[in-house]
Amino acid sequence: MNGLSQALELTHVSEDPKIPDDVWAQFARDTERDIRDSAPKEPSARAREVTERLRRQEARGELPEGWRTGPAWQQKKSRRGLWSVLAVAVAAGVAVVAMKPSLVPGDPFGAKTSSGAASSPLPQETSAPTAAPSAEPSQIPTLDDPFAGSPAKRWADGAAGIAVPKAKPVAGRSEAKVEQVLELTKKLLVESNLDPATLRGERPRAALDVLDPLQKDVRGLLETGLRKPDEKHDPLWMFSRFDPQEVRPVGEVVKTRGRMTFKAGEHASVAVHADYTFVYPVVQTNGSTEVTRTIVRRILDVEISDPAKYQVTPGKLTVVNWDQDISNSACEVYDGYLHPSFNSAEPTGPDPTGPTSDPYDRSKPLDTNRDKSCGTVSRV
Repeated sequence: MNGLSQALELTHVSEDPKIPDDVWAQFARDTERDIRDSAPKEPSARAREVTERLRRQEARGELPEGWRTGPAWQQKKSRRGLWSVLAVAVAAGVAVVAMKPSLVPGDPFGAKTSSGAASSPLPQETSAPTAAPSAEPSQIPTLDDPFAGSPAKRWADGAAGIAVPKAKPVAGRSEAKVEQVLELTKKLLVESNLDPATLRGERPRAALDVLDPLQKDVRGLLETGLRKPDEKHDPLWMFSRFDPQEVRPVGEVVKTRGRMTFKAGEHASVAVHADYTFVYPVVQTNGSTEVTRTIVRRILDVEISDPAKYQVTPGKLTVVNWDQDISNSACEVYDGYLHPSFNSAEPTGPDPTGPTSDPYDRSKPLDTNRDKSCGTVSRV
């Protein structure tokens, strides 16, 4: 009986625990809260929308490689080239121009402020930089911010980036004559690289009108290139042009940076040297929202000689030299257009085999002995 009594006593204790009412109530509240917090939650409408949009973009191949960690620019193509013109003229004679080309593989934009423009633009470039721009935070360019992740975000917009230096008399030419040459040089740069009609592939009439018609080899080469481009007659040597059926601009801004200088030339002339880089944000016309950029650096030497001593057309520019470095455009495609590479599109032209370069590095000259093969760029 003692054993049975003990068992009944233990059973009685387990069935009737002595827990205060307030402690039991707190336990119940805590348990209910933990169950509620750990329960699966229904995603918000915004989260469902973003997830579905990314899923569709990925299915269409529109998400660029490494879209979660940053753009993969290393395979963008770069090509370079140099063309020089040596003008040797005598009084009352016809100008003789020798062209020496080094053949290499080779939607309007305006000047309004981009919605993503930086609040602290860089001051004008007055001398050659000593190094490339520092690396920018890894950002993917978008339709709203096409210069995201690019040093060009702090550059000037369009023609505002082409500053004409203060004129002064040189080579026996008055200050007014020198100013005329400087303004004509700026006009040539603007009409060749920023004019909306030129950029969408139309005939650059205003740019051609600045050039001396007596310099027939230069005019003839460019006219042929515009009419029937090929490897030996490429309008991209002077003009920035895109196929409007392939790409369109993003926004209305082309970023520009560079400098212009002048001195007395060798032919009783005012000689102007211009070195500018232009950055073009573009998107494909197939509906994709992937934004990329093509970067073109141009070096241009022009002059106006004294018409009393040389047979030249007053008020027209003679081209002495032009050179360019084109980054993120297909190599060995000679149809007269720039062809930017997109991560979501099949590549155009052969794979790059040359060295990697930084298209934003303006500290290095474009010398004639450099590697002219089609290379890659470190960033766009």
